[in-house]
Amino acid sequence: MAHNSPIMESKAHASNRPQALQGGCPRQFASTARLFTEARFDAIRSTRVGVVGLGGVGSWAAEALARSGVAAITLVDMDHVAESNLNRQVQALHSTLGVAKGDALRDRILDIAPDCGVTDDLSAKRSMILWMRDQKRLSDLVVSGGAGGKTDPTRVSVMDLAEAAHDPLLSSLRYDLRKNYGFPRKGKMKMQVVSSNQPIQRSDDCDPVARLACAGYGSLVTVTAVMGLVAASTVLARITQ
Repeated sequence: MAHNSPIMESKAHASNRPQALQGGCPRQFASTARLFTEARFDAIRSTRVGVVGLGGVGSWAAEALARSGVAAITLVDMDHVAESNLNRQVQALHSTLGVAKGDALRDRILDIAPDCGVTDDLSAKRSMILWMRDQKRLSDLVVSGGAGGKTDPTRVSVMDLAEAAHDPLLSSLRYDLRKNYGFPRKGKMKMQVVSSNQPIQRSDDCDPVARLACAGYGSLVTVTAVMGLVAASTVLARITQ
């Protein structure tokens, strides 16, 4: 997730604006606003965020950010909603099967927050990381690890990429960045990640269909959603610092 991603506000639902409270805070965000000073909540209401990957983690992160009042969200995913997504992805419904994940989540977000600017885009996660590094904005990035094979949501936490364990996805990313792109081989990599340190739980009777989910491991919404919410919380904390 990156603050201030390129954005183009959607015109959908433009006339369906939430009722506003005194000071311009929409009534639906009043409870959230009470947790912050006016200046900090204004920062949330004026921030743009990009979410790359709208699966079991990213979809929940995007919805949490929309419900918290961020001004605009760029959704990045090239996949379509499949039946195997129904157990963990917030936009995955029987009514959205076959729909592009970005389109399905965009419509859901606009039904939650009609004045949220939403756009879809396609990009590569690694390319985004390298671009953020070149712009000296790695601190604006929160990267999620893998949720496949994890069953305990209490093991999810935020850490530096160098500290992630029992996470093949982040291990592969860390190796690639260190070997090919000049990231430090020792010490912190100055990139925050959301990951679970729980050893992967493998099924002895994993069938070919199950292998389509989370790189061959089983998956639970109780873990994927928590990872998405922790990622969104980390972004909100940065915005309001």
